[in-house]
Amino acid sequence: MVSHGTEPAQRRRVLVVNAGSSSLKLSLIDGEDRTVAQRELAAPDAAVDLDELRAALSDGLAQADVVGHRIVHGGERFRDPVLIDPAVERALHELVEMAPLHQPKSLAALDAVSKVLPGVPAVACFDTAFHATLPAAAHTYALPAAWRERWRVRRYGFHGLSHAWIARRVPELLGRPASELRIVSAHLGAGASLCAIAAGRSVDTTMGFTPLEGLVMATRSGSVDPGLLLWLMERTGMAERQLAEALEHESGLRGLAGSADMPEVLARAAGGDEDARIALEVYVHRLRGAIAAMAAAMGGVDVVAFTAGVGERSPEIRHRVATGLGFLGMAIDEDRNSDAAGDIEITAAGATARTFVVHAREDLEIARQTRSVAVSVRR
Repeated sequence: MVSHGTEPAQRRRVLVVNAGSSSLKLSLIDGEDRTVAQRELAAPDAAVDLDELRAALSDGLAQADVVGHRIVHGGERFRDPVLIDPAVERALHELVEMAPLHQPKSLAALDAVSKVLPGVPAVACFDTAFHATLPAAAHTYALPAAWRERWRVRRYGFHGLSHAWIARRVPELLGRPASELRIVSAHLGAGASLCAIAAGRSVDTTMGFTPLEGLVMATRSGSVDPGLLLWLMERTGMAERQLAEALEHESGLRGLAGSADMPEVLARAAGGDEDARIALEVYVHRLRGAIAAMAAAMGGVDVVAFTAGVGERSPEIRHRVATGLGFLGMAIDEDRNSDAAGDIEITAAGATARTFVVHAREDLEIARQTRSVAVSVRR
């Protein structure tokens, strides 16, 4: 193991630990932001298999100066990345009730990596932190004050690490300062959310107190009338757990088309499948409206950036979205759109709002945030 005490913070090698819903991704990022090693394990549930983790880290991944963990929920306390110590770890466990489906996986990964690499400092990077700059008008729910004060009920927003990368990467691609730009970041994957980024800061987003609010997703409903949910519980006797399971795992594209896989839904719609056709129309209708709402939060839009699985790999979704947003000055070059790969501009000539496809790099954002904290670490 190398010495860490004199290593410049910006050159430190970061082991990025990203515990998602279906996998545990491990990436070693060197001081030049190059990925030098990667492994992907099954997502942790109650615990991570330590022998499997040791084997994964033996392939060069253990040669890290610091570990950066993706943590889904930071609540109101954690607005920036933070060096993990026992007090921070206790606070993270207290936030499990805020994200019961996702936070335990992140904490299981944190516990396991700490056991396998006990001497390596670790930093928590939060999916909610980028949205800590939301103004009160955007984060406040019109609910009783007692609820908002006692349970800290508010819009937190998620996918913040992805949106933060867009906030940094788009100005680099344009060669313009972030302070001049109004960006709508469209993270469209299995989970999906938008973020209105003005002068590099999140000023609005579609996900809310939980990741269920907002856009139609692969298996999540997105926003629905809360009165409908109350009606279902009162009329059918549906239990809370049953309702939660349906909203999280049986809704969205799966609920509309019977499949959560966007390429399959697109292919079936092209073949005349009515359920798939309607599913796409609902998905795009909600997405267009939400992009317009994000633009309204900023008084206009200069750039729309598509990222994540669907955002990067579906030219048809990008085409359908842009076709309905010409009034915002958005238009895409169809040849560029169909061949888009990596970080690329697909704006049509004459469009006043520019459109980009940007490769999702949460790992680099985590590495950057981790180094910003690790500057004070001495080993």
